[in-house]
Amino acid sequence: MTAFDRVKSGIPGLDKALDNIRLGDNVVWNVTNLNEFSYFVDPYVKQAKEDNRNLIYIRFANHPPLIDMSEEDFTLLDSEENNPDTEFCMIERDGIKIYRVNPYNQFETFTLEVHRIIEKEGYDAFYVFDCLSDLQAVWSTDLMMGNFFRVTCPFLFQLDTVAFFPIIRGRHSYDAIAKIRETTQLFLNVYSNTTDEVYVSPLKVWNRYSQTMFLGHKYNVRTGSVKVLQDGQELSKYYKIVNDLDRYQNGQILDSWERYMLQVRMKYEEGENIDDECDRICELMMTKDERMLSKIKEYFTFEDYTTIYDRRVGSGLVGGKSCGMLLARKIIEKNCPEIYNNNFEPDDSFYIGSDLFYTYIVSNDLWDLRVKQRTQEGYYKYGKELEEGLKNGVFSDEIKKEFIRILDYFGQNPIIVRSSSFLEDGFGNAFAGKYESVFCANRGSLEERLVAFENAVKIVYSSTMNISALEYRKLNDLDDTDEQMALLVQRVSGSYYGDYFFPTAAGVGFSYSPYSPLPDMDNSKGMLRLVMGLGTKAVDRTKKDYPRIINLDKPEVTLTKDIKEKHRYSQHYLDVIDLKEVSLHDIPVGDGLEIIPRHAKKVLVEHDREAERMFRDRGQRREIVFVNCEGIVKNQEFIGDMKEILDTLEEAYDYPVDIEYTVNFGEDKTFNINLLQCRPLQVSINNESIEMPEDKDVFFHIKESSMGMSRKSKIDTICYVDPHKYYEYPYAKKSSLSRVISDVNAYCKENDKTAILIVPGRIGTSSPELGIPVVFADISHFSAILEEAYSEVGYMPELSFGSHMFQDLVEAEIYYGALFENEKKIEFNKDMMFEHPNILKDINPNLNEEIYDMVHVIDFDEDKAELYHDMNKDETICIFND
Repeated sequence: MTAFDRVKSGIPGLDKALDNIRLGDNVVWNVTNLNEFSYFVDPYVKQAKEDNRNLIYIRFANHPPLIDMSEEDFTLLDSEENNPDTEFCMIERDGIKIYRVNPYNQFETFTLEVHRIIEKEGYDAFYVFDCLSDLQAVWSTDLMMGNFFRVTCPFLFQLDTVAFFPIIRGRHSYDAIAKIRETTQLFLNVYSNTTDEVYVSPLKVWNRYSQTMFLGHKYNVRTGSVKVLQDGQELSKYYKIVNDLDRYQNGQILDSWERYMLQVRMKYEEGENIDDECDRICELMMTKDERMLSKIKEYFTFEDYTTIYDRRVGSGLVGGKSCGMLLARKIIEKNCPEIYNNNFEPDDSFYIGSDLFYTYIVSNDLWDLRVKQRTQEGYYKYGKELEEGLKNGVFSDEIKKEFIRILDYFGQNPIIVRSSSFLEDGFGNAFAGKYESVFCANRGSLEERLVAFENAVKIVYSSTMNISALEYRKLNDLDDTDEQMALLVQRVSGSYYGDYFFPTAAGVGFSYSPYSPLPDMDNSKGMLRLVMGLGTKAVDRTKKDYPRIINLDKPEVTLTKDIKEKHRYSQHYLDVIDLKEVSLHDIPVGDGLEIIPRHAKKVLVEHDREAERMFRDRGQRREIVFVNCEGIVKNQEFIGDMKEILDTLEEAYDYPVDIEYTVNFGEDKTFNINLLQCRPLQVSINNESIEMPEDKDVFFHIKESSMGMSRKSKIDTICYVDPHKYYEYPYAKKSSLSRVISDVNAYCKENDKTAILIVPGRIGTSSPELGIPVVFADISHFSAILEEAYSEVGYMPELSFGSHMFQDLVEAEIYYGALFENEKKIEFNKDMMFEHPNILKDINPNLNEEIYDMVHVIDFDEDKAELYHDMNKDETICIFND
């Protein structure tokens, strides 16, 4: 048959009234109850059987089935549904295929499963769907029910199908009904008092028209006749029934979720027990992570939930990052009240719910692209295309109004839009640095600020498809998992200094440190990374900057041996929000020190007393300082608070934690801590003793300069980048080395190679003069990565645990080592590499000779090289066997 061909509904009078249902039609029946729907679906099913149609029933709801099903059918469907090897469950009975799909799998998984069924059944199929209103009940929002219909209806239309959908009058907002009516081909209101008084009122019949089509019609269920209502008395009786039944619709300006919250608030105000409602609100509004849910339920009250609800835009979950931040603050509020009341900055964040992410995808016609990207062959291919689509979409006027509400609250204070996805910051997967966070200077007219805010949201949304995020999900077997993006909108903590805005200091903290930078350190006391200004320099490896590393066991002890090293390995730039340029960038620390008050400068700098004395001897008074947060480290109250915060959070989580924070100092050493983020810390736990080999050809042997679990493994491949030749390579071309490393990484992945990568300076830096600027996706399949020092030109490894790059290495269980130019490097016989042929040309034959000369890649026969690492002794040996 061809598109738009007439088909029989099973009710001849209805066919005449509607000028027939056509192939491609989706028919939505807006009914008072499902008995009313049966008056129309039963003849439709009967007719489809007589016409030998491919008839399909999509079963997903808890209401009684809409077609005849035996108890045996129920049992069989349920048993297949519980079989993890089946994608969806299907039985065939009496000429009808019955599919069971689970809506509790959340929107994307459920919708994709339904679409796979539709695709499998192909053209000219006839469908009956369970009641759409049950999706609203499962997902607790009209928004996602409407999104499901909006992407499913066009797909059915493309395949020239006919589908019947019931929806219950009075359960949904006007907006939800309007969106369904806009999408479907037929929207029919049904009213009834008895089986003798059943009325059909078409509100939409696409591409058809008659003089009487949109009048009321009386349907006789027994005879099947349909009569147009034109008699005055009949019309009067019809409108009386309509008015009586439409009272159910009053007040449906609100979404179902909003109505539910109003009802719970009324119960709470009347003193009723709402423990069950609180649990449901938690599960529907916070996170899917079961362990996080149990912690939230333990600490949160109904008032906490309503505070979050009142500051939320859209429905759905607030996501992992929001949950982590909110839970951590509640833990400190309850267990450390003195710190919370005296030294904690209040939180006033907003939350953009995860449902808005899919609404944005659907409303910008990106759903088909999303479906293609979720396939194995399209995972990377369509990821880039979808990333661009997400960057360039538009928001509806309703959503823009909600965004303006956020901007009105914050005024012109700087804000940050942060990712807070389903999977982020939970137990098992940190997603550290995989998704974007965007600072908004929040200056200019409201229209300008709104555009900047919308762009920030789009950037975070599109980051779900960046290559590092895709690779991370693939490596952690999350590529086929439902991942929605919620957003956390926070006021940036800090002070105004002329045209700049930044906090005194910021950083990251860990309740457990996986390595000891100095002997006799207690790793369980935790550590901090601390920088002047915004905390971006504490988590990114950028420029010639070194954060202050504070082991909380001995906070004032450092790795630097003398004042010269303190200068060199200090902070040279700070990140600020430039209010004049309306941008985030860095400035020299000297410029920052000139504009901050004396009390703030005092806690950030250390004086070079030797240099100052030298100038005084010359008759000159000169202040020589460098930024290493020395005064903060010596503030015993701050250090004590941070210890207590980390200890308390670890105890409450029953797991090591990782936090982000800012600290603003006032006069008399007063300070306010703002806890911005908290998540379970992924740490290496295999610390078994490894017996080191003796009398072997040692490639390298290092101590006290590594990180990772104990291991003994054979090595198939080594990739070495010569530091001197990299230094001599033109600066403009240095970034191209990341592509070369990525090619070797892909070779190791495709050939299942256990590989070592050795590079000059800092891996993952954004400054090519300090190392190779790779992202994690470029190195994800190396088993071990080492940074080689070459001080002559300024290449210096940095054990920067706490940066996003190093979190990736920890989670992927990739060994890290540093080849220093000191006693920690016992041996490094790099010439052994060059006794083996360079296979880089075989991996990529299109590179220039300079690259082949600089990057040496060797493959071994079986058991020709081995890596030994003892985590307890912090000792590593790599050997070549004969």
